[in-house]
Amino acid sequence: MRKNTLIVACVALLLVAAVAFVSNIDMFFGGEDVTEKTEEQTVQNAENKVEETVKNTVTPTTIKPAETTVTKPTTEYKPSVTNPPYRAENITGAPDSSAKTFTGYAALPSVNFAVNDPENSRGLPTAAINHSFGVAKDGKPHDISVNSQKFFETKGYNAVTYDTKSTEKVLYLTFDCGYENGYTFKVLDTLKEKNVSAAFFCTLDHIKAEPELISRMIKEGHIVGNHSDKHPNFSKISRTRMAQEIETTDNYLRTNFGYTSPFFRFPEGAYSENALDLVGSLGYKSVFWSLAYSDWDTSNQKGKQYAFDTVTARLHPGAIILLHSVSKDNAEALGDIIDYALAQGYVFKPLTELPL
Repeated sequence: MRKNTLIVACVALLLVAAVAFVSNIDMFFGGEDVTEKTEEQTVQNAENKVEETVKNTVTPTTIKPAETTVTKPTTEYKPSVTNPPYRAENITGAPDSSAKTFTGYAALPSVNFAVNDPENSRGLPTAAINHSFGVAKDGKPHDISVNSQKFFETKGYNAVTYDTKSTEKVLYLTFDCGYENGYTFKVLDTLKEKNVSAAFFCTLDHIKAEPELISRMIKEGHIVGNHSDKHPNFSKISRTRMAQEIETTDNYLRTNFGYTSPFFRFPEGAYSENALDLVGSLGYKSVFWSLAYSDWDTSNQKGKQYAFDTVTARLHPGAIILLHSVSKDNAEALGDIIDYALAQGYVFKPLTELPL
């Protein structure tokens, strides 16, 4: 009896063990582990939380600044404002008895030049070039002047050393004016007597100091060209500073004389390709010269005859003549120089008649 009872008890235990084994067999043969499921769900929940956080915080306004700071290739540069194109004419305001200007012409609107490519991202050459013209003789310009003009034309710069296009024997008379030395009124008297137009390239200091003189130039039909505000070397200053030098001078003429002119002369005759490009972009023609001599040294004047002989020996068709108004010799010889040139078949023209 006890033996049978023991057998039954053993069989029962075996059945219980078998059931337990079958219930947990998936855990041993790749079935879903509750612990693994719980960890996976925790990771997924964390990922969902991170994703939701990103969605809530990374808004379009957060992304936009990063997109707008992308720098465009320099080859795509375009100026934001287009400056006035070059027009070969001087502009004056209408005569107005109530105008508060030295000329009695209505003031012209001021300009605010856009500085194209202010950082010179195109890499235009900034090396200084000091204008040289050579000594013309036998009625022909020097090779230096010839090559200088070819350089401007080949590069497409709005600049001129002498007139290569006119078929007649034309001359252009220009003066540089940094200060008054007592001779410019005599020069103006001679020009009026001979009915010859000239261009006077004046610094702003000179314009401010001599309003009566500048007014007379304008009203008698001469050109008052822009020679900058502070007379800096343009090969050594920024494009923004170049524009400011020209704009300041032009706006003073516009406001106080009702006048503006599209001609510019580089101080010291010093420039660079970068400077030529900037000046042209403002709507100006850069005017150099093919005939000049050392007349600016007031302590080394050599007499009327020397001035006459030097200038007339260097005349050539298309010449742009540079003289300085501070020279006593120039003031005394000017009438004879004009008479000699006219007798040789030359004609004097204003810069506004330079062929484009």
